[in-house]
Amino acid sequence: MNPLCSRCNLVVYPTEKVNCLDKYWHKGCFSCEVCKMTLNMKNYKGFDKRPYCNAHYPKTQFTCVADTPENLRLKQQSKMQSQVHYKEDFEKNKGKGFSQVADTPEFQRIKKTQEQISNVRYHEEFEKKKTGGDSPHQPSNPSQAYQPPAASQNYHYDPAPEPVRQAAAAPPPGTGKRYRAVYDYSAADEDEVSFVDGDVIVDVQQIDEGWMYGRVQRTGQQGMLPANYVEAI
Repeated sequence: MNPLCSRCNLVVYPTEKVNCLDKYWHKGCFSCEVCKMTLNMKNYKGFDKRPYCNAHYPKTQFTCVADTPENLRLKQQSKMQSQVHYKEDFEKNKGKGFSQVADTPEFQRIKKTQEQISNVRYHEEFEKKKTGGDSPHQPSNPSQAYQPPAASQNYHYDPAPEPVRQAAAAPPPGTGKRYRAVYDYSAADEDEVSFVDGDVIVDVQQIDEGWMYGRVQRTGQQGMLPANYVEAI
């Protein structure tokens, strides 16, 4: 059974049928609702399932709301609630600067990775100084040297195996300075020494700008330690 035209309600035969906007139309009846200009599938615009030309397509208009006492009261109440939420968020986040970010697990992983990279570079420099030049296990071309992965790559660092080296010789007792630990430190290598905040480090000798050699008075263990973890007594 042939459908009826949505415009003239007459039977629409297949040769003159237009199926658009979920309705059936005669080709001549598919026209603008305002100016009656005949449309086709390329130039029509549908609104509320009725065809319009580009010039008479209904424009969306904003609804004007009168400033009644009730509307003004609701507006003022919404504004006050917004200010309350803003002040609550401000108080919660006040003072959360760099120190707060440093305590997050993600930042701790980055910090640990950077410390490992620093240790690798220190060991390379130490080997060069001990052998009087480039280490035989290291390539002479700097571009071929081992490059540790960036700290931003999944915050995971797996350093390549390093050549085994002898621990630095201990200095004679009583010849070094005394230092006090200001942070906890866990040894990352066999020739390093662990200590906690407040430990006294004796017989300390400076190795380079970033590392020292000394003995922890509390445990009697001796080895290398980072210079920025202690202060002179």
